[in-house]
Amino acid sequence: MSDATWTSPAAHEAQFSDYFELLKPRVMRLVIFTAAVGLLAAPATVHPVIAFATILCIAVGAGASGALNMWWDADIDIKMERTAKRPIPSGRVTSDEALGVGLVLSIFSVAFLFLFGNPVAAGLLAFTIFFYAVIYSMWLKRATPQNIVIGGAAGAFPPMIGWAVATGGISLESVLMFGLIFMWTPPHFWALALFRNDDYTNADVPMLPVVAGTRVTRNQILIYTVLLAPIAVLPAFTSVGGPVYFLAAFVLNALFLKGAYLIWRRNDAVAEADGYRVEKRFFGFSILYLFLHFVLLLVEAGLRAADLTLANWPVIA
Repeated sequence: MSDATWTSPAAHEAQFSDYFELLKPRVMRLVIFTAAVGLLAAPATVHPVIAFATILCIAVGAGASGALNMWWDADIDIKMERTAKRPIPSGRVTSDEALGVGLVLSIFSVAFLFLFGNPVAAGLLAFTIFFYAVIYSMWLKRATPQNIVIGGAAGAFPPMIGWAVATGGISLESVLMFGLIFMWTPPHFWALALFRNDDYTNADVPMLPVVAGTRVTRNQILIYTVLLAPIAVLPAFTSVGGPVYFLAAFVLNALFLKGAYLIWRRNDAVAEADGYRVEKRFFGFSILYLFLHFVLLLVEAGLRAADLTLANWPVIA
């Protein structure tokens, strides 16, 4: 870990639930869901047993990333209210145990995805774990206010992995699913950072509000939301989309743009006076926003399976 002076609190005998918490189960749920959508939306049929095994491998790989992240970040987690009760800073799991769990699960997940899936999917999973644990956690997070922008790639790979399991490769559709999550990540996390600014300041993490100020952060939230909108709508005109996706995505992005605009027009005095109500509401909606886009891709996949798609709907890929 980066702070040689930090030592873990004395740990009690860890329970299974403590180790499971190392895997960041809430993040894992999103990974499982988006990876499954990537697999199910792909124009190929995967045997249910293979599909289950590969999604399990992706989930375990995501958990491995979470454990390695908690191992490395234990010294700053203990300084932040949001993370102080995690297994390592709270003394329920030792740093060495977390490192061991992360490494073992990393090897297990990649090896078995290679066996059950294919080399492309396994390679993407291995790169995702490396990207999150090393490039983001060990380097970017403490080095640059663009940590979330670049580091967001780690959370954007799961649908590409699911797609690769089904097709054996990468295509425009999977790249757009990646792009949706990648461009969604900065406004999602910067909204959180606006009302959790004290946490990041205390931990000396160079999040954008800490380094550049809240005015710049509000500007960037609006800019990234504007850039996100066309990327989020574009899958409607590929083989995974259709009119249902287009209409719903259009509404979702209009609402998301409105939320970003409301954040942009505020200042700290107004935000503090109402307890960051608008920022918190935007953050909460951002989770629903992403979830619904991937639900819509599943809906379109179901419509294609039932042969209920429009024959003349324009498709670019």
